[in-house]
Amino acid sequence: MTAEHKPYGFYEKFIKRPQDFVCALTAAVVLSPVIAVTAVLVRINLGSPVLFTQQRPGRDGKVFKLYKFRTMLPPKDGVADPAQDSQRLTQFGLKLRSTSLDELPELFNIIKGDMSVVGPRPLLVQYLDRYSPEQARRHEVKPGFTGLAQVHGRNAISWDEKFRLDVQYVDRVTFFGDWKIILETLKTVFKKEGISGGGEATMTEFMGNEQ
Repeated sequence: MTAEHKPYGFYEKFIKRPQDFVCALTAAVVLSPVIAVTAVLVRINLGSPVLFTQQRPGRDGKVFKLYKFRTMLPPKDGVADPAQDSQRLTQFGLKLRSTSLDELPELFNIIKGDMSVVGPRPLLVQYLDRYSPEQARRHEVKPGFTGLAQVHGRNAISWDEKFRLDVQYVDRVTFFGDWKIILETLKTVFKKEGISGGGEATMTEFMGNEQ
């Protein structure tokens, strides 16, 4: 299930994309030593490849390749199984997630234009057909490095609440709203809140809505 185009407002049409590019490029340059050191540590602790790549849906459900640092050991027999996540997620990987250092390669997704600094987080491609029409509205804007749901519980809130916040953001994209989310994200990362949800290593799989 994909969403139709959401008409751009003035901020989205003329300011948001240049702002995203400048912010992401600046962050990539300033944090380049951190990115380099993290890459070396991932190689030492988890081996190769250093980056985790996965197809994710962007605006209007258009699929792009997401970049992150690896935080897990390779799956047994080469087949990923969510039930193995707690065994595959190392203490080193957990530290990367708790500090959000694993997300830094997404800066290059923002520079390329696949993502925005602020927006609903890019989830799995298989979720597209599981959304209700209202939930699918989260794809009316580009996915974000951070978003409204990330500063209101991150992975510790339910899927329903996460999607409600995503759609709320879609309906209220503003300059001041984005910067408020960015500043609140820094606070959330510093306090290491909402890294996992419901006793899971990460977030439970979204299986769709009850009929």
